[in-house]
Amino acid sequence: MSGVQTLEVTADEAEMRVDRWFKKRFPHVPHGMVEKLLRKGQIRVDGGRVKGAQRLEEGQAIRVPPLPDPGEVKESAPLSHEDAAFARSLVIYEDAELIALNKPHGLAVQGGSKQSRHLDRLLEAFGKGDQKPRLVHRLDKDTSGLIVVAKTGHAAKRLSRLFQTRDVKKTYWAIALGLIVPKAGEIKGFMKKSTGPDGDRELMVAARHGDEGAQHAITRYAVADNAGKRACWVVLRPETGRTHQLRVHLAAVGHSILGDGKYTCDVPVPEGLSHKLHLHARKLEIPRTGKPPLVLEAELSAHMKDSFTALGFNPADNLMLVEEALE
Repeated sequence: MSGVQTLEVTADEAEMRVDRWFKKRFPHVPHGMVEKLLRKGQIRVDGGRVKGAQRLEEGQAIRVPPLPDPGEVKESAPLSHEDAAFARSLVIYEDAELIALNKPHGLAVQGGSKQSRHLDRLLEAFGKGDQKPRLVHRLDKDTSGLIVVAKTGHAAKRLSRLFQTRDVKKTYWAIALGLIVPKAGEIKGFMKKSTGPDGDRELMVAARHGDEGAQHAITRYAVADNAGKRACWVVLRPETGRTHQLRVHLAAVGHSILGDGKYTCDVPVPEGLSHKLHLHARKLEIPRTGKPPLVLEAELSAHMKDSFTALGFNPADNLMLVEEALE
């Protein structure tokens, strides 16, 4: 076991996430252990508590608590052939810079105390160590759809910056309860994290400007189709990237996403439909230097396809006009 260390962020580590910095400096330390140390405040940057997603700056001082030596950490078993094949089956696009995957509902992006099978682990199917693709953004466990990973450190830095500055255009599809009126518009307000009665660390609640931890969030939306007043297919474009933003915003206007047991509303749930969350990361438009943007699209998950059919929603109908309403 090592002692307490204070290490300085180097120039090539600038803009790196805290958790990625640890992965680079201490590759033998499991991600779950790093997250636990962050939650307990044992890892600090310039003397302050931080989260794994915080970006670092050159010259910052990182307090590193005592860590196990490489020989003291039990190595994880190699990825099974089944899991490796499953990971490769998710690929919908690949080039020299990135891999795009269509993440299924229910697959967590990163591990935790209750997550042994997650996307970050499955990325070992594409390489280990420095060859393993790097996460550059996130999706909720129950949200399906597009997620991209970087194949090199340089690509990770570029893509992370694009997602951080909101230069990547994101489009989501959802089925919302009831019929949203008006059929196109903007939802905005402040929100913050608040521990729920079940100990959920990622329950978001409405907040006021100036509240501790309050963050402003903006979502643009347009209704593409509706099944009377029972439910509607809504196209969403988040202008900010807050935790559970789309789910919170639709619940806030009284039209929760179908299958969302955390952010609910008073509209009755249509019978005969899946109880899984009906939120899908449909499209990403990623800027490229000297080239048109890279446009990626992911097919709907099976449960959302079934619900689209049951409700009579046709993805080909009026979609271009709906997306134009979001511009």
